[in-house]
Amino acid sequence: MPTLIQLEYIVAVDTWRHFATAAEKSFVTQPTLSMQIKKLEEELGLIIFDRSRQPVVPTLAGEAIIKQARIVLNESLKITELVRQLQGQIAGELRLGIIPTLSPYLLPRFAGNFLKKYPEVTLQITEMLTGQIIEALKKDIIDAGILVTPIRNQELNSIPLFYEKFVLYAAAGEGLTNLPYITENNLDETRFWLLASGHCFRSQALNICNTRRLRQQDSLQFESGSLETLIRLVDTEGGVTLIPELAALDIPASRQNQLIQFGQEPMYREVSLVYSRNFAKEHLLKVLEKEIRATLPHNMQHKDSKTIVEFE
Repeated sequence: MPTLIQLEYIVAVDTWRHFATAAEKSFVTQPTLSMQIKKLEEELGLIIFDRSRQPVVPTLAGEAIIKQARIVLNESLKITELVRQLQGQIAGELRLGIIPTLSPYLLPRFAGNFLKKYPEVTLQITEMLTGQIIEALKKDIIDAGILVTPIRNQELNSIPLFYEKFVLYAAAGEGLTNLPYITENNLDETRFWLLASGHCFRSQALNICNTRRLRQQDSLQFESGSLETLIRLVDTEGGVTLIPELAALDIPASRQNQLIQFGQEPMYREVSLVYSRNFAKEHLLKVLEKEIRATLPHNMQHKDSKTIVEFE
């Protein structure tokens, strides 16, 4: 019968695809980890990992065993979480991934107050792209992600947090700030600043503008991973960029007139907490959900009839 320790070790190797790294992350020596995995393979009568390949990969049988091992480990953690819940404790570690177009605007709203209110909780937060968050959730590297949804993945659950509209930010000299709203017909495609490939916000911006031909001036071609950089480029070099509502709220009052609605009817993105279906810390996640919502304007918390822009 496999032990929980053995299951933890094979999950660690699957996560990091390297025996030495898995041992380091598991706080044991590599010989100890290797010996326990070898013992498990002998007891089961099959090979879990193909050690001839680098990085190491599970065998076909190993993939099935590791998948079940993750379920067993998460279910065992639920006992500890259940005891804490019964005792009224809000404690433990919560590892979060958050996308870069959210982190500068959302984290300052809740992180500090959350930790003051719940001092026995440890928040470990990492900024990641959407694809990285999904992969980290599958491998249990993080507990939950704060990202844009919907995500069509049957292994993951989503809790919608809020809906923020897309706003166009234009340089003062673009001649757009006197318009009630902007459509793609009003845009000069050579003066549109975009996030770099890999950001879901870039995909949404292209979908909203209904074109894949947006490009920048030939004299300065730049794609950024930061909305703040794009905003500064608009201020110094001219042009326009698309930003989400939380970022727009941080624009100083003196430049609020440079924010313009895109489209006759506003369009929104859905932001959610995403976690694995086998997640063990649901009570802690519900507390986090409540605290995040409490920091947001009421009108952002309900879907109503909002038009949600998806991404590819």
